[in-house]
Amino acid sequence: MESRKPDYKTLKLFASIALILAPPPVLTVSQWADRYRRLSAESAAEPGQWNTDRAPYQRDIMDAVNDPVCEHIIIMSSSQVGKTEIILNIIGYYIDYDPAPILVVQPTVTPMAQDFSKDRLATMIRDTPVLSGKVHDVKSRTSGNTILHKTFPGGHVTIGGANSASSLASRPIRIVLMDEIDRYPASAGSEGNPIKLAEKRTTAFWNRKKIKVSTPVNKSTSQIYQEWLSGTMEEWSVKCPCCGKFQPYEWQRIRLSDATMRCMYCDEFISEIDWKQSESKYIAQHPERHRRRSFHLNELASPWVHWKDIISDWRDANKAYKEYGDTQKLKTFVNTTLGEPWEERGKGADDDALISRRERYMAEIPDGVLVLTAAVDVQDDRFEVEVMGWGKGYESWGIKYEKLAGNMELDETWDKLAEYLDREFFFSSGSGLLIAATCIDTGGHHTTKCYQFLKRMEKRRKRIFGIKGMSREKAGEGIPLIHMLSKNNQYEVGIFILGVDNGKEIVTTRLATNDEGPGYCHFPINKELGYDETYIKGLNSEQRVTEVKDGRAVIKWKKKAGTRNEPLDLRVYNTAAIEILRPDFDVLEKKVKAGINYMKKKPVSAIKKKRTGAVNRGIQL
Repeated sequence: MESRKPDYKTLKLFASIALILAPPPVLTVSQWADRYRRLSAESAAEPGQWNTDRAPYQRDIMDAVNDPVCEHIIIMSSSQVGKTEIILNIIGYYIDYDPAPILVVQPTVTPMAQDFSKDRLATMIRDTPVLSGKVHDVKSRTSGNTILHKTFPGGHVTIGGANSASSLASRPIRIVLMDEIDRYPASAGSEGNPIKLAEKRTTAFWNRKKIKVSTPVNKSTSQIYQEWLSGTMEEWSVKCPCCGKFQPYEWQRIRLSDATMRCMYCDEFISEIDWKQSESKYIAQHPERHRRRSFHLNELASPWVHWKDIISDWRDANKAYKEYGDTQKLKTFVNTTLGEPWEERGKGADDDALISRRERYMAEIPDGVLVLTAAVDVQDDRFEVEVMGWGKGYESWGIKYEKLAGNMELDETWDKLAEYLDREFFFSSGSGLLIAATCIDTGGHHTTKCYQFLKRMEKRRKRIFGIKGMSREKAGEGIPLIHMLSKNNQYEVGIFILGVDNGKEIVTTRLATNDEGPGYCHFPINKELGYDETYIKGLNSEQRVTEVKDGRAVIKWKKKAGTRNEPLDLRVYNTAAIEILRPDFDVLEKKVKAGINYMKKKPVSAIKKKRTGAVNRGIQL
């Protein structure tokens, strides 16, 4: 029987049929991204084809999703390591390769959920061909899709906000991705913890996945940090080019002078490029917790950030802390660069320590002071006033703490305050200084009278600023000491909104400084200046505490029983006054050394002449 060769067209037909009927290749999330994902020009520094090898620490995180044993994936990371792209790759994988109902939770519906959908998710779908054919544009009349809800064959993506219970309820979900969980509110409306609400949506699925991602905030309240501790606790580790031992990227081993990192085993200092080109892998502290894989990343591992730039950021943050006692930049560095939770500083100095270190002043203004500020707290029957001196590095001197009694409803009482704030203080040399700026609290029982006073002072061009405190609890998050300038009042006077929690942290940090120099606080023992034991206890009248509210830890400042907190408040207001001024201390030092009262328009000779007739106004020695 004669054999015949199969027709070429027939072979091609069967090959095509086999290709259509064949199961899809077995792909992990990273393999899917390497094959299909396209980065959009709007959101990527390197648009085009995705390449996991560009940041290999992302591979294990993405592929943990494909591990049938692993249910929880936790990522505690810094900025600039591509964590949002990891979330997008997971979404894209499930839309195209393993359709399922997906929930993405952002901290808020508006603007964060909407911005994520429009700026990140929509552009990925548009620029990734395997996705654009499955998810129709919201502008399409037949799509049935909205900004916060997108359907595709076999599933849907819903984008919700942790502040909205309705966006976390009703739908059964197999894949839930929770982004920036440390910025979630304590409760989604009145329904409770938004993380728990989102997790409950996955109960019906045996193959559910719960992915939690965040840059950490405060250690005592950080949800992502607690989640990380409960998992495998994996650190991205790199092989030493010299000794061959693996170790994590750690900031404390970075040498600032040449941007090298010391090997924790052989002590060799090795360059950034050599570390980053070496073999790397994750090392888990608890590999047995394989159902909850938790990963930690910091910017030292990022291919998009150079160590010299990280060092520069740290120096700026450290300078702000050393010179101003401001911990905000350091906190930002720890959170967003190192991907670590910020641990709150100590409770400040002990009462006895502050009392024992008081010193005798030989003049109204001690040497070292370059500028004076004042703070005023308005009480029902008096003003409480503190005048402070400031020197280089925000070293400070308490100059005078005084109570001015009077009827707050009378203009003459406020005129006496204005007269007091106009007075001149003197050095032992005979030269003097006026108060450069004053902050007065407007939030008490005499707000209208205070606004009227500020309006008069404004017309006289006095640097007397109204202030109103705002706590972390009221603002919903930490705010800087000088938050904003508002004129939203009937007299249209400028009022500075203060982040009082931040101010208290600055003050307590400086009070705990033990060495004279930047940040150190001097207090006089001279009885007539008002810095007695009652005042010192008032400085330490509040303590930072952590309370549990709606299942979440919240930091608050609480007043100790039996103490008055006016001295602490006045210190915060004085700190705000010098922060508003932000003086050039080098320039002021030259003027003070030359005997110039730079706040006065009179010549130096006139100042000296006036001083000779007012010797007894100084401290009695």
